Amino acid sequence: MKLTVFGATGGIGQEIVRQALESGHQVTAVVRDPARLTVTGAGLEVFRADLTDPGALCPAVAGRDAVLSGLGARSRKDAGVAARLTRTVLGAMEAEGARRLLVVSASPVGPDPEGSALVDRAMRGVISGILKDVYADLKEMEDELARSATDWTVVRPPRLQNKPVTGTYRTVVGSFPLKGRFIGRADVAHAMLAMIGDAGTVKQGVGVAY
Repeated sequence: MKLTVFGATGGIGQEIVRQALESGHQVTAVVRDPARLTVTGAGLEVFRADLTDPGALCPAVAGRDAVLSGLGARSRKDAGVAARLTRTVLGAMEAEGARRLLVVSASPVGPDPEGSALVDRAMRGVISGILKDVYADLKEMEDELARSATDWTVVRPPRLQNKPVTGTYRTVVGSFPLKGRFIGRADVAHAMLAMIGDAGTVKQGVGVAY
């Protein structure tokens, strides 16, 4: 497949690029600073852009089978970037007729899973309170996606870890895995790549966790 990855220098974005290349896909990695992209390989195109102009991004998304995004705030002071930058990506995709889009959000943005324990609901509430600006940004991003013409999927992980791909994660469409409190960035990337051709995830939020 021909894939485009936004946020390609982030923890999840670099994993998407690496795993996609290892699977033989052609990957366009959209970055602001190419020096921060440590992944290399045959089939990789590095596209430099600052994500302020949808028109400038059109060549990066034209003719692609899917666009995947790891864009998001790295800290509370960055709150607002997910919705703003995703809006730019959507503008480029809609201009080019590109349809498939998968993005990273966060588990507290989605609903509590039915039957979740009190301790899990309390933990989600505390985290949501501490990072309310970040999650408000992600909610705005998800609302933008819902209004778009794209075949979007929102992937909602809990607390992220740095660990190799395990493939042992669980996914739940429209909700979140019970007692799911952690997941590795590499497994989030693995799940996103696996969902590209999964029609059951289109226009859905998908919880993913161990």
